[in-house]
Amino acid sequence: MSRSAHPAGPRHADVLPEGHYAGPPEDLNTLDPRVWSRTVTRNDDGAAEVGGLDVRDLAAEFGTPAYILDEADFRARCRAWRAAFGQGADVFYAGKAFLSRAVVRWLTEEGLNLDVCSGTELAVALDAGMPAERIALHGNNKSTAEIERAVTAGVGRIVLDSFQEIARVAAVAAEHGVRQRVQIRVTVGVEAHTHEFIATAHEDQKFGLSLADGQAAEAVRRVLMLDSLELAGIHSHIGSQIFDMAGFEVAARRVVSLLGEIRDEHGVELPEIDLGGGLGIAYTTDDDPREPHEIAKALGEIVARECDAARLTPPRLSVEPGRAIVGPTAFTLYEVGTVKPLEGLRTYVSVDGGMSDNIRTALYDAEYSVSLVSRASDAEPMLVRVVGKHCESGDIVVKDAFLPADTAPGDLLAVPATGAYCRSMASNYNHALRPPVVAVADGRARVIVRRETEEDLLRLDVG
Repeated sequence: MSRSAHPAGPRHADVLPEGHYAGPPEDLNTLDPRVWSRTVTRNDDGAAEVGGLDVRDLAAEFGTPAYILDEADFRARCRAWRAAFGQGADVFYAGKAFLSRAVVRWLTEEGLNLDVCSGTELAVALDAGMPAERIALHGNNKSTAEIERAVTAGVGRIVLDSFQEIARVAAVAAEHGVRQRVQIRVTVGVEAHTHEFIATAHEDQKFGLSLADGQAAEAVRRVLMLDSLELAGIHSHIGSQIFDMAGFEVAARRVVSLLGEIRDEHGVELPEIDLGGGLGIAYTTDDDPREPHEIAKALGEIVARECDAARLTPPRLSVEPGRAIVGPTAFTLYEVGTVKPLEGLRTYVSVDGGMSDNIRTALYDAEYSVSLVSRASDAEPMLVRVVGKHCESGDIVVKDAFLPADTAPGDLLAVPATGAYCRSMASNYNHALRPPVVAVADGRARVIVRRETEEDLLRLDVG
């Protein structure tokens, strides 16, 4: 069957579930810069290019699915965050969003710091040459081995998350004759407007020490009594994929209030405050994220105002963008395998990846957009659900979107804004092989994380 003769599914928006966008975009061939990385364009053949390379050539060389990362865009975003906050503040890239040795080298070269939340993330950072003093270690249940590795490497800060961890870090530091710089993570009672599983500052969750019940104040007392720990500041993180600065304003007010209480009780003004990350990105054109300079200005003004009211010297501010840097810099490239119209509902377009390379739709009900990128098309739009190849009804990549009605097997689709948490959370469900990460820049492409092979999986299976 020819592409033009392919039976199309519903083409009108009135069958969309309530709450979804009302209709197709005016031009399905447009690659909107709000959701795509800076160097993505369409060439004269109608195919998408990134970094000067045709996606058809990338698919032929590296296979699909594949994460295609725009190195120039990544570096530009690093520079924008660094410039926005200036020399009087610190920008820590949140490595959990996506970490590799190449990324660590880019961060080091662009002047960013790095936060890690496991011993193995720390291992990658150190192996790739990030100076230890520019690394922060997070985590709610750090093992003694992880703490020892961080202390002996000389990491710049360890973020303390419990009373047991205070004692654990102090003991390891004392054993090695080190005075370890630490921050205390506090939960400030701010309910970020985000999914339940990625909201992290309300009381009923696993992170931090509560301000409301006095745990944070007690943690400060314990740290200040220990010679092997140097209390550098207070850490707060209120959630992820946040667009509204109001939550940060409330969090900053409460953290600065704690700093005032510490000064009044202990005669100490702590030099640092970390307001975490969680700033949102545009997964679809409905999202409206703030630019780094706007975020820096807003956070700086909030902290300065609250410190002035509390008669405190403003501490050095830190932030932790992860998704906001790497998220928009990558897209996932897929090949269409089957197209299945359901009369009166939508058309199911199956691709050669799925929830093993992007779990966020299933886990967080995340929204994404999708485009046909191997060619342009003048066909009418059809309502589709892009799904994966896994044996799971929840294996959905994009819940509701519009693609040209002549979309057919063999076409290449791309889902933008998949740089954060997709490769990091990828799995081997159904023994899928995790895709490669391919960095592109200036007309060249190179694998920075290779595709898994059957041999990789069989080597782990020692039974």
